[in-house]
Amino acid sequence: MSGFRESIDVDRTPDDVWAYLIDPSHLPEWQASAVSAEQLDPGPIQVGSRLRITRHVGRREIPMTMEYTEYDPPHAWGLQGVDGPVRGHVHGEITPLDEGRRSRVTMELDFEGKGMGKVLLPLLVRPQVRKELPLNERLLKDRLEHETA
Repeated sequence: MSGFRESIDVDRTPDDVWAYLIDPSHLPEWQASAVSAEQLDPGPIQVGSRLRITRHVGRREIPMTMEYTEYDPPHAWGLQGVDGPVRGHVHGEITPLDEGRRSRVTMELDFEGKGMGKVLLPLLVRPQVRKELPLNERLLKDRLEHETA
C-alpha cells in the first residue's frame, strides 16, 4: 500500500492498544477529523464487519462506510471504504516492544477516488491527511498512556 505511513511507540501492551483501537466509540477521541463512528453489524467485529464513520472533510461532514478486510487481534487490522466519492484503504499493525510491555503502532492509508472524488483527493483529502495522520498518532499515544491507564 502506498500513500501515507506513520508509526509511533506507545507505553502500553499490544492487548491494551488493540482494545482501544478496535473500539469504534474511541475513534473521535484520537482521530481529528472523525465526528462519530458506529458499528453497523451486530456481534463482535470480524472480517466483513462494517463501520459508519462521519468525518470533517473541508467544511463538510461526510459519512462513509468502511468494511474490515483484515482482523488479527492484537496484531493487525485492515479497513476499506465501500461507498462515497473517496474510499480509504487502511492497514494497521501493532508490534510488541520490550517483551510486550510497549507497542509500536504503524498505520498505512491510501485512497481511491470515484467520480468527484478524483478531484477531491489531490485538492482536499491528501493535504488534510498529510497534516492529520501524525497528529492522530500523537493523540492516540496521549490517550493510551494518560487517559486509559
